[in-house]
Amino acid sequence: MTQAILAIKAAELGYQIIEPGPGSDVNKTLAEVIQSHEQRFWEAFPVMLASAAEAGEFNYNAANACLEENERKFLKLLIIASLGLYEDLGIKFAWQNELFGEFPAKLIAKFREKFGSGSELELGQHHLSTEKVKENFLKYLKKRSGQPKSAGETGEQLALEFAVATIFTPRQKELFLKKLRREKMTKTEKEYFSRVIKKKARALANEDLHRLARKVLE
Repeated sequence: MTQAILAIKAAELGYQIIEPGPGSDVNKTLAEVIQSHEQRFWEAFPVMLASAAEAGEFNYNAANACLEENERKFLKLLIIASLGLYEDLGIKFAWQNELFGEFPAKLIAKFREKFGSGSELELGQHHLSTEKVKENFLKYLKKRSGQPKSAGETGEQLALEFAVATIFTPRQKELFLKKLRREKMTKTEKEYFSRVIKKKARALANEDLHRLARKVLE
């Protein structure tokens, strides 16, 4: 496979902040990213992983099956590095425990420390920039949230923005914030808010649902 074709397929998994296309085999694409040994793709792996997992399409065994034995260690290491990055940013995804609950916590913590200190990631003979990896992922979060971020914004705020962007489409989020700011809405906007967004907001405000959601994430 040429680098140009792989770049297009990687773009579907967020490499250039594009959503996965219909019918794309995300697990095969992630395996091809591993096989490429291309630094720019590996430094965007946490983006691709999150994009695939959020879409409910990532399957570790399926991706692993696309790789030769000597390549599988890199898939595992890049996943662990991604989990370390998410921890460093203070982000907890709903799918993490289900997909990666058995991955070694100590090694994840080791990678988290590397992101915190800005040290290089050493994956076999490969050396990745933690700053570049983090920059790629923050761009992904900003794109998903649709809002520019200041340099000093915290991981918790980024996580909140990501959660809002996951629940609401960009247009729904715009109206949601418009309502919060008590800004004037058109008749059409009011009708759409009442018909769609208000129902989602009411569900989010349900204390029992909130409690159950936390329980399944434990």
